[in-house]
Amino acid sequence: MTVHEQAPARVVPRLDVRSLSTSFATEDGRIQSVADVSFRIMPGQTLALVGESGSGKSVTSLSLMGLHAKTSHAQVQGEAHFVLRDGRTVDLLRLDQKALRGLRGNEMAMVFQEPMTSLNPVLTVGEQIAESVRLHKGLDKTGAMAHARRMLELVEIPAAAQRVREYPHQLSGGMRQRVMIALAMACDPTLLIADEPTTALDVTIQAQILALMGRLQRETGMSILFITHNLGVVAQYADAIAVMYAGRIVETASVHDLFAAPLHPYTRGLLGCLPGVARSRAAPEGAGADGTPAAAPRRRLEAIPGQVSSPLAPPPGCAFAPRCGRRQAACDAAMPALEVINADRWPLRQVRCIRAGETT
Repeated sequence: MTVHEQAPARVVPRLDVRSLSTSFATEDGRIQSVADVSFRIMPGQTLALVGESGSGKSVTSLSLMGLHAKTSHAQVQGEAHFVLRDGRTVDLLRLDQKALRGLRGNEMAMVFQEPMTSLNPVLTVGEQIAESVRLHKGLDKTGAMAHARRMLELVEIPAAAQRVREYPHQLSGGMRQRVMIALAMACDPTLLIADEPTTALDVTIQAQILALMGRLQRETGMSILFITHNLGVVAQYADAIAVMYAGRIVETASVHDLFAAPLHPYTRGLLGCLPGVARSRAAPEGAGADGTPAAAPRRRLEAIPGQVSSPLAPPPGCAFAPRCGRRQAACDAAMPALEVINADRWPLRQVRCIRAGETT
């Protein structure tokens, strides 16, 4: 385990990821799925990692957790400094599997997108939660099962004493997702990675799960890396946003700054797909003749033309250039750097676009 000295600072990030890159072996050569990704998550804060499918969000989380399949022959480079409960800092990308197993489910935990493929179908939900507690907390079987029941109560599952003895297939989708959260929270992690935890749920259950995660965060002070493609969810539950495209971060900002003034054309395209944002941008100023606010005109939702380029044949410069309406020759010359716009506060205001100043 590699331990680093902490530099004096008023607030030390819970997780500090620097230049994370991940590639996989394929029959056609190595594919670069994540390239030069850097971000910070502060204690008690939520960072949302957003982008369309295939942008590298889940690969980023699996790289941090050390959960890539051996058959993928993943190569992970960079640094990921994580502050433990005792104040020491470890680089997650330098730990061996034994050290990572000691952290996973204990200091850091993950809620996966589909609980039915993540929960063991032949074990009761109580046994699965108790297994983690016995491994990391050293409780006996009776004490671990009692803790499992308390965790189900914590995530607001009714009749927890009964549900703790049931199998995943006996529970609804919303309850299974609550079980996943209970399993992740069983050992009081300081960092929770939630990989699109509400995608398969209806909007009512989705709101309940997100409110539950928010309550648990306030009660425990944990940090959250929230992976999603739903910007509506981000607006309500995140503190900061990092937008990914084609394996790279193209913009970072606070939630307020990003929704108020997106700088990257891709971010503007994502926001243009949201009905509420499209309506607000089309709303006229002033009021009607009777003094009531003027009604916003109807406006078609915007669509981002084209599709993400193949990772086997990326464009020579900016990855978004082939789909960008503001493309110019310089965009194809080289990959733009992630420029810092505002460095005097967290989160940093950054953008990867040579024409960012023209898109505000």
